[in-house]
Amino acid sequence: MDKPLLQVQHLTMEFGGLVAIGDLSFEARRGEITALIGPNGAGKTTVFNCITGFYKPTKGMIHFTNHDGSEFLLERMPDFQITAKAKVARTFQNIRLFPGLTVLENMLVAQHNKLMKASGFLVLGLFGIGGYRQASAESVELAQYWLEKADLMDRADDPAGDLPYGAQRRLEIVRAMCAGPELLCLDEPAAGLNPKESLALNELLMDIRSNTGTSILLIEHDMSVVMQISDHIVVLEYGRKISDGDPAFVRADPRVIAAYLGVDDEEVETVLTDVGDAKVIEQLDTAR
Repeated sequence: MDKPLLQVQHLTMEFGGLVAIGDLSFEARRGEITALIGPNGAGKTTVFNCITGFYKPTKGMIHFTNHDGSEFLLERMPDFQITAKAKVARTFQNIRLFPGLTVLENMLVAQHNKLMKASGFLVLGLFGIGGYRQASAESVELAQYWLEKADLMDRADDPAGDLPYGAQRRLEIVRAMCAGPELLCLDEPAAGLNPKESLALNELLMDIRSNTGTSILLIEHDMSVVMQISDHIVVLEYGRKISDGDPAFVRADPRVIAAYLGVDDEEVETVLTDVGDAKVIEQLDTAR
């Protein structure tokens, strides 16, 4: 059986006396969309920051296995090597495009390592010799491919800052795809989107999962997005895992319901009775 793409084992992240993440373990499997969810302050972004090298965890191991069998311990690597060698890319809660550059230029910036190498670090590129011309053409072709996927090709020459908010979100995602990641980490990609924009986002993420070698790990508060597209959901509360399974399991888990409704576990059935969720009440009765 293939190893999981990502194995987070006993991850702990402390800031002084504050335990932001406590003994967290979970897996993200290859070819799947794994969602990391939980109430505000649950520690989701801290987990992302540990995986992508922005934080070095206090304890624990983050094991990553590429499709060719190469293995990495991400907690021991600097952040730039996590992107370049392990092929882990991410987006952020706040959009981080270059607003004054065109949409196409933003896509080419994501491929600068490949272009710099092909240019002999500028020397060959100045004269258009070596492999630079071919690499440049391939970079434009790749950028155009992903802009078509994101329905942004008609805006390729417009400044990225002029795009509607939802289009900027999609541009961030396809820009990250230009780096050829094996794992794409998305921090609240649906934040601030209207229903039409959320649908376009869902379609793009499903396309990435189904038609590329890239797996997705996402943080998201929009449960309509999470439940529709996720294969696997991990739920955090106060930095600790309270549920782990497929969407149907997580949706009916009393601990998850309690966390999102802000009540104690023993109060869950009372709350469900009040809101009339008969299906989950029946499942709770059956589980006893």
